[in-house]
Amino acid sequence: MNNLIKKPKIIKVQSVAQSRLFTIEAVELTFPNGVRRIYERMKSFKRESVMIVAILDDTDILLIQEYAVALENYVLSFPKGLIESGEDTYEAANRELKEEVGFGSKKIQTLGQLTMAPSYFSSEMHILIAEELYREKLEGDEPEPLIIQKWPLDNLLSLLDEPNFRDARNVSALFMVREWLVKQGRLTY
Repeated sequence: MNNLIKKPKIIKVQSVAQSRLFTIEAVELTFPNGVRRIYERMKSFKRESVMIVAILDDTDILLIQEYAVALENYVLSFPKGLIESGEDTYEAANRELKEEVGFGSKKIQTLGQLTMAPSYFSSEMHILIAEELYREKLEGDEPEPLIIQKWPLDNLLSLLDEPNFRDARNVSALFMVREWLVKQGRLTY
């Protein structure tokens, strides 16, 4: 990316709406060419999150089914959650695994980071691989038990045919883990 591009100047930031979870801000900008605009964004709360691709016995990945209120339906997803105060990325990933799928991991690696809707929302999600799983369950914050589903590693891309596997973060993580497995020689195209 060209670091010589001059960014717009922020003239004013003002809260225009607030709920229990979100604050919406109006951001007035002047672009280098003199054009002024007002954009809206959700105020950043500076908390990052993790999404974990857990590999069980070198044969399957673990997914969860959970209710997504915005879609008014259940979705299929990799385990995920917020990084709590005082936790590092790996501790958060291991805690979320224990809460959501009942496994801990002896080996966790970072695959990369994703942002979601960066024009409207400042959020970083760390995508991690968890291997060498062992059974351990922690109490989570979900209102109902999550349904855990195994998916064969040698059939990863068939997840794209699942109607409830549509979250762009999950699809991105799927391709990230597939490339990682191919580079390690554990999977072929």
